[in-house]
Amino acid sequence: MPFSEQMADTMRADLGVEPGLSERKMFGGLCFLLYGNMVCGVMKEGAMYRPGKAREAEALAAGAAPLSFTGRPMGGMVELDTGTFENDTLRAKLTELSLANAASLPPKEGR
Repeated sequence: MPFSEQMADTMRADLGVEPGLSERKMFGGLCFLLYGNMVCGVMKEGAMYRPGKAREAEALAAGAAPLSFTGRPMGGMVELDTGTFENDTLRAKLTELSLANAASLPPKEGR
């Protein structure tokens, strides 16, 4: 299995019922989108969040790590390993930052 269904269920619960939310398999994992803009997702080794570049420093200060699929950090994206993902307070903060980021972006066409 490329990602943990249990982690995906936890992330679904964290996101709650939000108009415009959808799911899509991407990056070998499962991503959650708001009107077509990525909010967060689960992957084989943990979770990723997209707080955006303006909120990235706040996410890192809260305890997240820079996301780096290729060995280089991806601006505006952070990650949690499976152990850190268990921190409810940290997940709530990253979810809040990431939803705010996605809500600030224009909806993608056809979504």
